[in-house]
Amino acid sequence: MWKARVFTLYPEIFPGPLSKGLYGKALKKKWDLEVVNIRDSATDKHKTVDDTPFGGGSGMLLKPDILSKSLDENIKKRERVLYLSPKGKKFDQKIAKEICMEQTINLLCGHFEGVDERILGTRNIEEISIGDYILSGGESACFVVIDAVLRLLPGVLGNDKSKNEETFENDLLEYPQYTKPQIWEKKSVPEVLLSGDHSKIKDWRLSQSKDITRRRRPDLWKKYLDKEKK
Repeated sequence: MWKARVFTLYPEIFPGPLSKGLYGKALKKKWDLEVVNIRDSATDKHKTVDDTPFGGGSGMLLKPDILSKSLDENIKKRERVLYLSPKGKKFDQKIAKEICMEQTINLLCGHFEGVDERILGTRNIEEISIGDYILSGGESACFVVIDAVLRLLPGVLGNDKSKNEETFENDLLEYPQYTKPQIWEKKSVPEVLLSGDHSKIKDWRLSQSKDITRRRRPDLWKKYLDKEKK
């Protein structure tokens, strides 16, 4: 069973949306969630977890002594630890697949101005980012990472075959989708989708994916073309 262990200052946030729908039904059956309150490792009566940065500057940093105690008391040897950080490697489908293969993944949610740099090196923590923007804390990013991984776990989604046709699986964005009614506000569904010709439908969907990717994501389009040349 795949397990996510989350280190946070706000444990009450979890499981949040992960307790709903297919993910909620699969919780404790196909995957597990453990939430660790970082503040429980604080030793003073005020449960202090942060302090001002050396050298000056605004904001506060999570203290390395508190974080190390929290991590060391809960993480087993050789378990992978990820810190949700805007400085990290950009999270993508490839990394989601890697994480999916781990038995347990540890996710550290930063807050304030981040964490003391020393904790990252001494505990072999990897930094990952879900995008080029700043969030108030790592919890939102943590939900994104777990969501992306859960979709890949066998038996969690209703139709595992559909995962192979989704955006990013082949370095292409997904083709347009349509459902009933056939005509809505004088707009009709493309005729090829009503033809019953599965070969033509497949070709149409591929051409649509290529066109959308080329126009909207030239970076992905280049990756796709490079792969096709090999």
